[in-house]
Amino acid sequence: MVSDFKLLLKMMKNLFIIYFLFTTFAHLSFSQSGLHRASEGFDVDHRPIPKGKIETVEYFSKTVGNNRKAVVYTPPGYSSDNIYPVLYLLHGIGGDETEWLKQGKANVIMDNLYSEKKLKPMIVVIPNGRAMKNDRAEGNLFDDDKIYAFENFENDLLNDLIPFIESHYPVQKNPESRAVTGLSMGGGQALNFGLANLYMFSWIGGFSPAPNLELPETLVPDPKKAGENLNLLWISCGEKDPLLNVSEQMHDYLVLNHVPHIFQVEPGSHDFDVWRNDLYFFTQLLFK
Repeated sequence: MVSDFKLLLKMMKNLFIIYFLFTTFAHLSFSQSGLHRASEGFDVDHRPIPKGKIETVEYFSKTVGNNRKAVVYTPPGYSSDNIYPVLYLLHGIGGDETEWLKQGKANVIMDNLYSEKKLKPMIVVIPNGRAMKNDRAEGNLFDDDKIYAFENFENDLLNDLIPFIESHYPVQKNPESRAVTGLSMGGGQALNFGLANLYMFSWIGGFSPAPNLELPETLVPDPKKAGENLNLLWISCGEKDPLLNVSEQMHDYLVLNHVPHIFQVEPGSHDFDVWRNDLYFFTQLLFK
């Protein structure tokens, strides 16, 4: 009787483990249908809560040949005695280093999440992803030199900005402690630069990535290596976004090649209602 009871307990334990693994990891390879919308007020500054600090920094870019600006958000309770992971958050083709604050309300979203104890403390760096001397979003945004500047930002990010951040802030200096994501053009940049440099980033996301996204087989030529090196690969897009096919192509390739990832199709189009929502969910998964 005792042996039968022990056998039953063992079976129940094994079933629980199988259930846990399935419910925890099944979502990493298939489209989501449940987490779509954050609770109302998630992006509204309406509570007397501790706030993170925002500052604009300047760093010299050898890539461009002049000083460039980036916005740095440090979390509530930030202390130079602690060591933090870093999220690099990239803007779209019509934006600059202020877009995620002015339209994306990134600091408000982060402050609210910290007040609910849903985030791992992290530093957020919002750079200007247009690596050229005049990096303002003006004139024809699709000029060849501006498009090239978005591509060239990979060099600025890896060789100039990250070394600056890591020499001026108390941050952890390993891929497990660096994340990169962005919206639209910045989403394409994040996936392009992150997946091409897995020795630098282990947490990678793209919100409604634009057609600047490289072909999946170019970005992930070794699916096994990608799966082994990534802590998180996230792709999301609005269900009415005219660029949804860009995300779907990447998702299909990852599924076919068994690369764990989250693919979220949510209500909305190509706009900040979608991207604020994405930031809300994406940041809660980081560095845990």
